[in-house]
Amino acid sequence: MEIKISQIANLPTQYGNFNIQCFKEGHKEHLVIFTKELPQIPVVRVHSECLTGDALKSKKCDCGEQLEFALKYIAKNGGMVIYLRQEGRNIGLLNKVNAYSLQDKGLDTVEANHQLGFSADERTYEIVEYILNHFKIKKIKLLTNNPKKIESLKDIKIVERIPIKIEPNPYNENYLKTKKEKMGHLL
Repeated sequence: MEIKISQIANLPTQYGNFNIQCFKEGHKEHLVIFTKELPQIPVVRVHSECLTGDALKSKKCDCGEQLEFALKYIAKNGGMVIYLRQEGRNIGLLNKVNAYSLQDKGLDTVEANHQLGFSADERTYEIVEYILNHFKIKKIKLLTNNPKKIESLKDIKIVERIPIKIEPNPYNENYLKTKKEKMGHLL
């Protein structure tokens, strides 16, 4: 796997002042947003892109709220958000919108993905260990509710899992229930 790595730049945000660096893997350009000082054991959030949640603040999911929670938490405690370009659990934006349409007709998020010919979750996390190794990080506090992310980090010691608690709303209650019951999320 050939990875191209950008220079480090400053990224002042409403959550705090961070550094930013890009890791290009094939056609996907992943982003790492990290505090100026990384603690010996940093807090790490592995976040998959969700245009509708992250940028448009959709209430159909909890993605944007999780990203906001992570950026605030990491600004305060030190660490990084690894922002993976895996839109719609890695089925792409077009298929994600088609899955949304199926959900509008009564299917849950897993059933919609299956109807479109995908597994419940098509994401992969190999690049995460590459990025952490680049930063010489061997131990982390992982900010997640997703057991698949925990299991995917084979050579990184997770000393603590920090849950992300987001209040459900009428538009994402079934989505969160499905993530818990069908995907094993720790909600």
